[in-house]
Amino acid sequence: MDTTEPLANLVPAAREGDQHAWDTIVERFLPLVGAIIRQHRLSDADGDDVSQTVWLRLVEHLGALREPDALPGWIRTTTRNECLRVINARGRMRPVDPQADHGLDAVVDDMADAELVAAERRQVLRAALSELPAGRRDLLLLLLEDPPVPYEEISARLGIPIGSIGPTRARALDQLRSTPSLRGLGPDPVGGPS
Repeated sequence: MDTTEPLANLVPAAREGDQHAWDTIVERFLPLVGAIIRQHRLSDADGDDVSQTVWLRLVEHLGALREPDALPGWIRTTTRNECLRVINARGRMRPVDPQADHGLDAVVDDMADAELVAAERRQVLRAALSELPAGRRDLLLLLLEDPPVPYEEISARLGIPIGSIGPTRARALDQLRSTPSLRGLGPDPVGGPS
């Protein structure tokens, strides 16, 4: 299969049900999906589930993808989100003996604690974002949109050159990590190296 065919041709053809276009998209981006799954260290079974879910989501959302060149970012984001969903679900599942007293109660309490911690972390992250200069905060929020906002649109919205988006993102994340709101929180809630 020709994996150099432009996405501007493949995406519309896939929307119309062209099997060759679908096969080409899958062949081109399956290594990316696999790499992200390996980064999250999922089991083979969980990795297969994530991969299937990503392709199913693509079938469901391909019509809403405004910019064909945004497809790699969309696949990257969707795969990462699915990996995190599987990891979180795995963390909530604990084997218990239903015959033992209060065996199931402990799991329910544990899940409530985890949800409370997650809510607190989201609130701290929102507070940290509010400490950033408006331009850097806006850039980080645009980069988190799903489906991903193309760099050209980010450049136009924020009035910055496309080539400076990546370096500005890195500086914004460094600044976010050092905000008073995030100091002492523990493992990096922004998702980078500590």
